Amino acid sequence: MKRLALRTGVRWKISIAIAAVGALIAVALSLVVHNAARVSMIENAREVQLERLLGAQRFYEAASTQKNLPKFGAKLNDPAIPPSLRDEVRKNRRATHVAETPDGVPDVWAAVPLANGDVLSLHTRFADRSATIMDDLDRALIIGSVSVVFGGCALGVLIGGQLSRRLRKAAAAAGLVAQGQTDVRVREAVGGVVRDETDELARAVDALTDALNERIEAERRVTADIAHELRTPVTGLLTAAELLPPGRPTELVRDRAQAMRTLVEDVLEVARLDSASERAELQELPLGEFVSRRIGLLDPDVTVRVVHESWVSTDPRRLERILGNLLGNAAKHGSTPVEVTVEGRVVRVRDHGPGFPEELLRDGPSRFRTGSMDRAGHGHGLGLTIAAGQARVLGARLTFRNAAPSGAAEGTGGAIAVLWLPEHAPTNTGSFPMLRGAEERQPQG
Repeated sequence: MKRLALRTGVRWKISIAIAAVGALIAVALSLVVHNAARVSMIENAREVQLERLLGAQRFYEAASTQKNLPKFGAKLNDPAIPPSLRDEVRKNRRATHVAETPDGVPDVWAAVPLANGDVLSLHTRFADRSATIMDDLDRALIIGSVSVVFGGCALGVLIGGQLSRRLRKAAAAAGLVAQGQTDVRVREAVGGVVRDETDELARAVDALTDALNERIEAERRVTADIAHELRTPVTGLLTAAELLPPGRPTELVRDRAQAMRTLVEDVLEVARLDSASERAELQELPLGEFVSRRIGLLDPDVTVRVVHESWVSTDPRRLERILGNLLGNAAKHGSTPVEVTVEGRVVRVRDHGPGFPEELLRDGPSRFRTGSMDRAGHGHGLGLTIAAGQARVLGARLTFRNAAPSGAAEGTGGAIAVLWLPEHAPTNTGSFPMLRGAEERQPQG
C-alpha cells in the first residue's frame, strides 16, 4: 500500500514544536503556581481560624459564660464537627480541618478542648477575598499561558522562516546548477551572517558542482584530443581511398572513410560547444524565408509552411546547422512526410515515424546513445546533441515531444522538435535571453 506523505514546511514544524513545548511548560507552571497559592492560602486560613478560636476560648474561660461566644462565631459542643477533627480534640489537641464543598469553596474548622471536657469550635467558609484572589490568579495564569503559546508560535515562524528562506535559496541555486549554470554558487545564493547547517549543505553542493565540472572538462578535453589526433589519419585515409581503382570495394572504403571523417568532425564540434567558448555571428533575417530557402536546398521533399513571418537576429550558419541536423534525424529515424512550420520565432520540425524514445524526452539528447531505444536502433546521438548545443549558442531553446494523442499507441503520431528563437539577440557577455512563459501549441488536425 502506498503511504500518504504529508508535506509541511520547516517554518511550521519549528513553530508547532516551540508552541507545543511552550504550552506544556506553561500548563505545568500554571498548575504548580495554582496549587502552591491554594495551599498557602488554606494554611493561612487555618492559622487565622485557630487564632480567632483561641481568642474566643480566652474570653469564655475568663467570663465563664457562653453568652458572648456567638460574637466570635464559636460554638460549644457543635454536633456538626467533622469526625476527624473530633478525634484530634479527644486526644487533647488543638486542630484545624478543611472540608471540601460541592460549590468548590472549602469550609475551615478549628477546635480546642476545654478543661471541663467540652469542645469549643469555630466554623467559617473560605474567605471571599481569598477566593477572588485565586480566581484572579487563575485568570492571569491562563492569559500568560496563551501569551506564551502565541509568542512561541511567532518565534517559531520567525526562526523557521529564516531557515526556510535559506533552504529555498539553496534549492533554487542548486536548480540553476542542474540546468547548466555552473558558475552559480549555492553558498553565495544563501548569504546571511549566521553560519549553520545550511552553509555546510551549500559548501557541499558547491564542492560537488566543482568536482563534476572538473570531470566534465577533463572528459571534454580527452574527447577533443582524441578527435584532433584522429583527424589527420582519417584525412589521409580518405585521400588514399580516392587513389584506389574504381569498383565496389573502393566505394565501400570511401563511404566508411567519409563516415569516420564526419564522426570526427561532429565530435570536435561537440567539444567546442561544451567549452562554452562559441559565440554567435548575428544577422537580421526573415525567419520564414530563410527556413524555406535552406530547407529547399537541404531536402526539397520537405513541406515548409510559414504561418507568420518574423524578423530575427541570429546566426544563419548555426541556424542552418540546427535545421540540417533535425531534418537528418527525421529522415534517418522517422518517416515521411516531414513537415516544417514557421510561426513567428518558433520553428517546428515534425515527422511521422515512431516518435522520440522516453529517455530522450525525459533526459534530453545524449551523445553516443545507441541501442533499440534510439528510434531506429542505431546512431551516435550526436546530431540532436549538436543541434541542442547550437541552440544554446543562439540563446534559443530546443524542445522535443511526441505527437501521439493521449491514450494512443506509442509511436503512432511521430516526433516533433521545436526551436524557440529568443526575442532578443545574445549579448556580448554570452547571456542569452530566453522565451518566458510560452506555451507550445498542439498541432491541429
